[in-house]
Amino acid sequence: MILVVDSQGGGIGRAVIRSLKQHFPEIEIVAVGTNGVATSAMLKAGADQAATGENAVVVTAKKADVIIGPIGIVIADSLLGEITPKMALAIGQSNAKRILIPVNHCDNIIVGVPDLTLGKLVDNVILELKNLKD
Repeated sequence: MILVVDSQGGGIGRAVIRSLKQHFPEIEIVAVGTNGVATSAMLKAGADQAATGENAVVVTAKKADVIIGPIGIVIADSLLGEITPKMALAIGQSNAKRILIPVNHCDNIIVGVPDLTLGKLVDNVILELKNLKD
């Protein structure tokens, strides 16, 4: 099972889920948003299941094989404070492989990583997931 976590408007999660469904239609995707708007956006993009909030992140992170989201999902209080310390800890301690998308906002700057468009970042997520499956 792939867990996609996103916050704010859910735009990154929505783009990731659309692409995942195109490339891996058989994979179960669970979307967890930090708020209802993010969750709704990811569900509309094709997630098989969706939930909202801290406890949903904590519970599904334990069950996931792969967790995908912006790098802020592993940084407490990031993404405008929507990632709680419990969420970041649960994702960081999960046995799942993590594919973190290097977005430079909310005071988190990733040095040495080019500032790519969302489309290019999502393409890189798909390539990384293909490498994990091989």
